[in-house]
Amino acid sequence: MGSTENSGVWEMSAADDQELEAIRKRKMAQLQMARQQEEVMKEEAQRIEAQKKAILRVVLTQEAKERLGRLKLGYPELAANIENQLIMLYQSGRLPGQVDDATLKKLLEQVQPKKREINIKRK
Repeated sequence: MGSTENSGVWEMSAADDQELEAIRKRKMAQLQMARQQEEVMKEEAQRIEAQKKAILRVVLTQEAKERLGRLKLGYPELAANIENQLIMLYQSGRLPGQVDDATLKKLLEQVQPKKREINIKRK
């Protein structure tokens, strides 16, 4: 009595199997595409970083490179900002020569916001 009815509920038809297989294939294709895009983005980021390093090797003296490296440890956003400014100046031809440590200090003073001195007066 119930064996034929129940077996129909649990059995999957060939069409259902094909549909599931098609869904699996689409999902795998999407995952592979996402991996490929991620890999391309990583390669592009590495290429840009290598170009930045090459330009900074040309632009900065050894002392300035060391100062920028120390700055990058403490203030990575500020260091990235300075690097980008130096690269833009270099690419536009507005950089007269290599940037030494003193010039880098001046640039840092210009970029960093001025610190306010706070005085508390008690009555």
